[in-house]
Amino acid sequence: MKLLRSILPALLLFGLSLDAQEQRPNIIFFMVDDMGWQDCSLPFWDKKTPLNMIFRTPNMERLAGQGMKFTNAYANPVCTPTRVSLMTGMNVARHNVTNWTNVKKNTPTDYPDSVLVPPNWNHNGMSPVEGINNTVLATPLPSLLKQAGYHTIHCGKAHFAPYGTPASNPLNVGFDVNIAGTAAGHPGSFLAKDQYKGNPNDTLWGVRGLEKHAAKGTFLTDALTEEAIAAMKANLPTGKPFFLYMAHYAVHLPFNKDDRFYQHYIDKGLTDTEAKYAALVEGMDKSLGELMDYLQSSGQDKNTYIIFMTDNGSLSLVPPRTGKAHTQNLPLKQGKGSLYEGGIRVPMIVAGPGIQDNSTNHQYVSIDDWFPSMIELAGIKKYNTAQTIDGKSIAPFLKNPTLKDDKKVLLWHYPNNWTNVNNHGISWGTALRKGNWKLIYFHKTGELELYDLSKDIGEEHDLAKVQPAKLREMASLMTKKLKKRNASMPTFRQNGQQIPWPDESLQQHLSQSVSKASNTY
Repeated sequence: MKLLRSILPALLLFGLSLDAQEQRPNIIFFMVDDMGWQDCSLPFWDKKTPLNMIFRTPNMERLAGQGMKFTNAYANPVCTPTRVSLMTGMNVARHNVTNWTNVKKNTPTDYPDSVLVPPNWNHNGMSPVEGINNTVLATPLPSLLKQAGYHTIHCGKAHFAPYGTPASNPLNVGFDVNIAGTAAGHPGSFLAKDQYKGNPNDTLWGVRGLEKHAAKGTFLTDALTEEAIAAMKANLPTGKPFFLYMAHYAVHLPFNKDDRFYQHYIDKGLTDTEAKYAALVEGMDKSLGELMDYLQSSGQDKNTYIIFMTDNGSLSLVPPRTGKAHTQNLPLKQGKGSLYEGGIRVPMIVAGPGIQDNSTNHQYVSIDDWFPSMIELAGIKKYNTAQTIDGKSIAPFLKNPTLKDDKKVLLWHYPNNWTNVNNHGISWGTALRKGNWKLIYFHKTGELELYDLSKDIGEEHDLAKVQPAKLREMASLMTKKLKKRNASMPTFRQNGQQIPWPDESLQQHLSQSVSKASNTY
């Protein structure tokens, strides 16, 4: 009896800790690849757009009906920078993984340029351990959740780092389970007949570990969904909360035909390419619905947060898209690879405990914000990280859709050359948003463009010349943020000198304008 009395407090304490753990919510982060802000039947604007009328995404609508839709959510212009920001809470200017990472180690992905040379960026991605060159050291989100008692599941695209580095395998960044995640940034194929490979000997881009699904003829999106549900089912008897990072390869290239949905879009008059793309979107939406169905049937829906987001805007280059270039995201300007809205504004929905059904939030938020947000949603009060966290928790905005913060500053930095297409706005730039104002600094020309997004979502009216005070204010703020985060800047190929900081470039342009005016006079 004396022994029982001595251990009872410990048992009670242990029981309380178990109860607290059981009450932790499950979290699903549902990440879609290369899907645009309007590539769905759910509008993220104040009205439906022509693009919204094309797509069928009933489960996105269903999720929004159970939660909150964000109309001003942002990612980075290409994939790996977004995914590293999600896993670390760091802004891209700080983590310096500024472009997509290759499958091969020590292989930067920039196209050559005649004017600029990219900085020595972290082309080997993120790393949970020290000593890996050209990586950013960070304590990844799943490792913190795992420490807090979560069962952590990775499913789909990882693309955190190249093969030969630790973070190429999600198991090394805190995931208990890794389903099909590697260094590859896209699948070899979505088709079972191809074994999800680009060719029979594809060892770099082919999706791994899904042979049984290929044998059944299962489309890749569905194979990943089935594996994710199986992983959640396996965890259910343990009573542990789970974190599922459902990172679909859809809707990235290659645009393989999903026969279940393709013909519907052909009948609507879409081209072959656009019908394939829309079918990939609908297949992704089907996956979302099946995850929601599983949560409901297993009784976990009331205690699970589902976060839906995409990693950048959709492609607007022709090819691979069809039609006129940069019309695929209208009224947003341009697309993937650009710092105009078409490249960085993305759809976002959050549903879960305490979130108002069918609500809309217009606060602008960033992918950087999700690291501290999920930590807070998980109820983790104290934690340590190797990195400085730039994101701010959006949990208060989830509780109050009318809450507003116009002083919040978002920063994007892309000192790289994503493609060999030489379009103004693609690659080589920095952008900053504060309130309704957005500034874009173009590295190659030194030009600065200023937009009021509340009146000009399409960025058609550059106000740099008519709002000089606001232009100087934003250029100064952008420079301050870049320097504070130790951002890497491109250099000029001709002389090896770093390009000017935004405020320096503005001053140079002002001086040149004064000089021209004096000469004219």
